[in-house]
Amino acid sequence: MDYLFPDSVLLILCKAPVPGQVKTRLIPALNAQEAAAAHKHLTLMTLERALEQRLCPVILYCAPDCSHPFFQECAKTYPLILRKQSDGDLGAKMLDALSVALSTYRHALLVGCDCPSLAADDLRYGLELLSAEQDVVIAPSEDGGYTLIGMSRVVPELFTDMPWGSEQVMQATRQCAGKLGLRLHELASQWDIDTEEDWLRYVRSRRSEPG
Repeated sequence: MDYLFPDSVLLILCKAPVPGQVKTRLIPALNAQEAAAAHKHLTLMTLERALEQRLCPVILYCAPDCSHPFFQECAKTYPLILRKQSDGDLGAKMLDALSVALSTYRHALLVGCDCPSLAADDLRYGLELLSAEQDVVIAPSEDGGYTLIGMSRVVPELFTDMPWGSEQVMQATRQCAGKLGLRLHELASQWDIDTEEDWLRYVRSRRSEPG
């Protein structure tokens, strides 16, 4: 396949859609099966956007491993590679995925699979910025974290001793990047789906779409 950014790669972190183990904060507004179905829906939406413009190779990082039938079906349906997420906290998982990617590619973007506001054009812009020698590209999220991070060299400090799961992640990342003297470019703010309120916001946005 011909890519617009053949020297880059997009990494997507995703958990297996096991009822009771994904999107648990949507319960009891949704039951466990419905929450798992929502997770699958969001993942497929993410894959569609990732592949919409043939930007670069895509690797789906799976947890706990790649054996779940959903992951196997994704690999049959879409031109992507499956890899197992590493152990450890979120920072360790992201650092491992980016380290492996940057041993092969010049640039890497990493995203989750539950951000409906992140469009294909955002991914493209992130890759353009990395190609223009920005050290780090990041898309803040409204909840104080971030939904996308990209880089051209491994920076372990951005993934260690971070307050994952809190409203301070983005600010801590900014401070760390500043101390390291990194050129950090922030994309437009995004929002992801963690809570019942987020899910209802997404449902409303779908209803308001034309057609």
